[in-house]
Amino acid sequence: MFNSIPILSLITFIPLFGALILGVIAKASGASGREQLDKNAPGVALVVSGVVLLLSFILTIDFNTASAGFQFIEELDWLGGGIKYRLGVDGISILFILLTAFLTPLCILASAKSIKSRMLEYMVAFLILETLIIGVFVSLDLILFYLFFEAVLIPMFIIIGVWGGKNRVYASYKFFLYTLLGSVLMLAAILWIYVYSGQQLGSPTTDMRVLMTELKIPGGAQTWLWLAFFASFAVKMPMWPVHTWLPDAHVEAPTAGSVILAGVLLKLGGYGFLRFSIPMFPNASLELAPIIFWMSVIAIIYTSLVAYRQNDIKKLIAYSSVAHMGFVTMGIFTFNMQGIQGGIYQMLSHGVISAALFFCVGVIYDRMHTREISFYGGLVKYMPVYAAFFMLFTMANVGLPGTSGFVGEILTMVGAYQVSPWIAAGAAIGMILSAMYALHLYREVIFGEQTNDKLDGIADMTKSEWIVLAPLAIMTIVLGVYPALITDITSVSVENLIADFATATGEK
Repeated sequence: MFNSIPILSLITFIPLFGALILGVIAKASGASGREQLDKNAPGVALVVSGVVLLLSFILTIDFNTASAGFQFIEELDWLGGGIKYRLGVDGISILFILLTAFLTPLCILASAKSIKSRMLEYMVAFLILETLIIGVFVSLDLILFYLFFEAVLIPMFIIIGVWGGKNRVYASYKFFLYTLLGSVLMLAAILWIYVYSGQQLGSPTTDMRVLMTELKIPGGAQTWLWLAFFASFAVKMPMWPVHTWLPDAHVEAPTAGSVILAGVLLKLGGYGFLRFSIPMFPNASLELAPIIFWMSVIAIIYTSLVAYRQNDIKKLIAYSSVAHMGFVTMGIFTFNMQGIQGGIYQMLSHGVISAALFFCVGVIYDRMHTREISFYGGLVKYMPVYAAFFMLFTMANVGLPGTSGFVGEILTMVGAYQVSPWIAAGAAIGMILSAMYALHLYREVIFGEQTNDKLDGIADMTKSEWIVLAPLAIMTIVLGVYPALITDITSVSVENLIADFATATGEK
């Protein structure tokens, strides 16, 4: 249906076009119309992101789930020398586009009242960020992917640094430097691959389809290249022990910044493992998988214990995210159907659940301007609707059956058990610890003794907060009881990935 129109380019660049329109209008209006522009900017951004969401839904409906190859291919001459503007999606990438398009309008809606200054610039930054994130998932050219992958840092750096908390400058620089330095080695590896592809294939190319299927990299070189890509993807996840930038970034970021950071940006590393590390460096992936397993288990257990000791709600959820990403890396490197499907499902599910939890923190922060657990207690008395939403998302974060959090975790553990029962047992300990810190948080905030008179008469959720949290609640339940919505789309691409990996490594 869409083979005749560049729908991927439209989905990718409509937000950027919307940001440019806002910028042009602002420049033309001058200082006199600034107040009105700030007032109207969220509406314009919401319409733009709504169009992207609609196109993403249509794209997903028209996607052929029976095909393992890339679809909706777009290819244009760009830099020459085998470097082209190439776009396409498969069963692994398309749902991350939909997740990004789903969360962005909710972030914009939630920010309309919580952001108090420079609203227009804030909306411009968010629209640019949406373009760059989607660009990562649609890129089929290695250079194009790298540009989108690194450019994502810029608007996120600005969002944290300008609209964040009192330590926002420190947190934004730490976020930027950690993630940028991790990618320097990946850039060097990309340049090596480009030169080597010219030697082996006759002409250099950065076409990811060719590099994944035709380029044969020697074992020793594979290991070094795998490590170079790993340096970037591990920081983006983030994996233990390179996770320390995440809690600071979450604590200082505005609510919507935390939502998009946890909901989508953390998934760029997992997506990179699936798109590059396994198909391009299969032997190195197999050789180094045991290291990934133990790093994942340590992350699951250690960060769960650290989460339990936090008194800042945002920081607790941030450490929880590191633990949940441990399930993702554990599942991906099992190289079996359940593990990889579970890793993908966990990323998508966590994108919804973590977004909802950070929105829940934003609800009470906007009222009380503090995130200290000890400040709250007995909110169920004044905020019963909020308590119900928070309960659902807390249970999903724990992995309660019937919620989307359960499906991803159980699949990754089934996949891990086939590789090593000890790895699965370590992950199971992490699941117990997640229940410990999540239920502790909920008990203290919602059912704990109210000792703070400032909480008297605190208002329950507003209409706009309902609109933000209700879709997330629906998705949490729907994906929990009907996981085929995701697995039917991803299964063929995952089967193809596993088959190619088995052929390359000789594993069955």
